[in-house]
Amino acid sequence: MQRDLTHIRKEISAIDADLLDLLMRRRQLACDIAQTKLLDHRPIRDKNRERELLDVLIEKGKSRGLDGFYITRLFQMIIEDSVLTQQALLQQHLNQTPYDAARITFLGPKGSYSHLAARQFSARHFNQLIECSCHKFPDILSLVELGQADYGILPLENTSSGAINDVYDLLQHTSLSLVGEITLPINHCLLVAKESDISQIKTIYSHSQPFQQCSQYLNQFPHWKIVYCESTASAMQKVAELDSPEVAALGSEAGGALYGLRLLANNLANQPDNSTRFIVVAQKSIDVSEQVPAKTTFIMSTGQQAGALVDALIILKKHDIMMSKLESRPINGKPWEEMFYIDVQANVRSLKVQQALKELSKITHYVKVLGCYPSENVIPADPF
Repeated sequence: MQRDLTHIRKEISAIDADLLDLLMRRRQLACDIAQTKLLDHRPIRDKNRERELLDVLIEKGKSRGLDGFYITRLFQMIIEDSVLTQQALLQQHLNQTPYDAARITFLGPKGSYSHLAARQFSARHFNQLIECSCHKFPDILSLVELGQADYGILPLENTSSGAINDVYDLLQHTSLSLVGEITLPINHCLLVAKESDISQIKTIYSHSQPFQQCSQYLNQFPHWKIVYCESTASAMQKVAELDSPEVAALGSEAGGALYGLRLLANNLANQPDNSTRFIVVAQKSIDVSEQVPAKTTFIMSTGQQAGALVDALIILKKHDIMMSKLESRPINGKPWEEMFYIDVQANVRSLKVQQALKELSKITHYVKVLGCYPSENVIPADPF
């Protein structure tokens, strides 16, 4: 006998509600674990424990007819949430960070990728987000420098289009400190205001970054007119105002929903795994607990003699400091000289980093620590 579809969907909705309750209880227990680890100074992550947990869950899943890959992927996400929740609690305790509300500034109107990153950062650290949108990157820094915002969110690099040079250049001159990072999966979509199809489109609006990241898709339509906007959100806003089947925006589906736009096509980036790393800046630096994985970002300017950069990197190797990023940018007013931006997987308070920075200052023209912050790139543990 065939069951009524409406009744089946009601059962699924009830189960989904139960799952949400269970996830809430699990997160509360993760908070209890963080309090315990705070007292006995144990590291946040225990990868052996995570692997053992996954193995047990995979076996239990098999007995229930559930695929091991599905179980692994699902619980890796749950474990990541647990790790980041515990990490945030330890950081709040160490830095005495207020949890009630924060003023966060970002690029573009609501719906931009920077806005989504601000919401993601706030969701883990604050009860309330006070949103401050800006039209340009320098405005974000200015609001934080003047104390009109507590934090600024800036996109730094993308897996498809690479470094965002304008932001790197601004970091040379700001007094602000890097206090966090967010990695946001980016799914560029083609969004329209009313019923349309690809053959009707004549003009595309977006920020320069999505145009770069979706170049292979856009090359299929050389007749499309490309119009650059200050942000993806302002592009979506423009398309909503025009309300024409002949115009579209490149942006996020979530952002498009805020402007009443419809999805015409998605997953348009050149690389299927497309994500953007955002940095969080504030007036004051923070301390990072030794119990959580830390990342330190600094800049340095070397001489122009042969092997100058190699000599600097050898110092990091000598102190067993893992470098995860090296980016160079020209120094304004000094032709052929470059500033190097370096990320290392280490806490700036550690003895080895302090010794390395001291040695670097002796062989370079300039060294400045931009900030030390918790690394939020949680590499999932795999089953044994």
